[in-house]
Amino acid sequence: MLAPVQPALCSLPSPTDRRLCCVHARPLDRAWAATMRLRLLLCLVLLSPQMAALRRPQKRVQELPPAVATVAPGSRDFVFDLYRALAAAAPDQNIFFSPLSISMSLAMLSLGARCNTKAQVLAGLGLSPQEGQEEELHSASQRLLWELERPRDGLQLSLGNALFTKPAVPMEEAFLGAIRTLYLADTFPTDFEDSEGAQKQINDYVAKQTKGKIVDLVKGLDGTEVMVIVNYIFFKAKWETSFNRKSTQEQDFHVTSETVVRVPMMKREDQFYYLLDRNLSCKVVGVPYQGNATAFFILPREGGMGQVENGLTEKTLRKWLKTSMKRQLELHLPKFSIEGSYQLEKVLPKLGIRDVFTSYADLTGISNNSSIQVSEMVHKAMVEVDESGTQAAAATGTIFMFRSARMSSQKIIFNRPFLMLIVENKKHILFLGKVTRP
Repeated sequence: MLAPVQPALCSLPSPTDRRLCCVHARPLDRAWAATMRLRLLLCLVLLSPQMAALRRPQKRVQELPPAVATVAPGSRDFVFDLYRALAAAAPDQNIFFSPLSISMSLAMLSLGARCNTKAQVLAGLGLSPQEGQEEELHSASQRLLWELERPRDGLQLSLGNALFTKPAVPMEEAFLGAIRTLYLADTFPTDFEDSEGAQKQINDYVAKQTKGKIVDLVKGLDGTEVMVIVNYIFFKAKWETSFNRKSTQEQDFHVTSETVVRVPMMKREDQFYYLLDRNLSCKVVGVPYQGNATAFFILPREGGMGQVENGLTEKTLRKWLKTSMKRQLELHLPKFSIEGSYQLEKVLPKLGIRDVFTSYADLTGISNNSSIQVSEMVHKAMVEVDESGTQAAAATGTIFMFRSARMSSQKIIFNRPFLMLIVENKKHILFLGKVTRP
């Protein structure tokens, strides 16, 4: 457990003091006077089912309390606020990211943040340090890491963290200990002055953890970095019941009212979890994976994407999870492969997380050198959806505990922009995205 923050840590140099320190530094002192860089690189990959099976060693896990919904209580609204910020920055574009990965990286960063910097990070996640929620954030993250490592048939999911640190810049032992204990992070000494060597070390690690799907993640290191934090997710799953490849046909997909593209459209007639949300004028279809995860596809009415995006909240998601019922559907869903790359240092300030990316950053819990700030926070994600899967032995209703009902067949065609949300065990929002152009 980290020691409580002492009031003295909150005394920050004024912006003028910091500028003078940089401006008047002699060349020999520049390495210490200039603001040193801390990079956060979040890399994840969602793999299609035909990839080779890979699994990390089994670990004993402690049962996760139902109250833990994502990384910590309150963070689900952060999920949807972040989605809206990304959507506003890239209108009419594909979006795909892992809110779980981003939330966990911010949680790790909060361990070393102090004063207003810490308060902004926690507030951005929907938490308050005065109410004991910070402690729950870290303990919930630890339990979650163990929970997601639980092996299961047909689904592979691993989440991990790593720190690459500059040996010449002493790191606080309390921070390193907490990162290793609470976030099970690997730590590596790295010679950032050898930019090419540092890039190779980090990129080789990332490529190995993502099974070669993300390469050359780190580019442009210039020797001023003191730490790189990496978070990754590896997810591979099969549908409980596969789509028949022979039923896949080329069909129109209406990107906009003026733009139409041809896409391979999968087709399956079966019982799916279904909900008509009249408040948001959208249809929600749940397609289960093996291993207690499900993908929700949300189809707004024509021209109604904005209404659904604005209505995304924790309450909305909870309603979808609780009230979806099994119904006979003829589902038409496009095969697609999309990816997203985001510079979060440009997006998170819109959610109130500002100081950590500026000279006002107080990261003295990471190192007592007050010149450290986060220069870059990169998030990369990709997803592939196709027909692959095998018949599962367990009934879908039993796995997901949704109510079942016999209803007449209905055709639903996802032939215009739609949302995709992957949830594990009805608790953890793994991925969220918008498919505008498959």
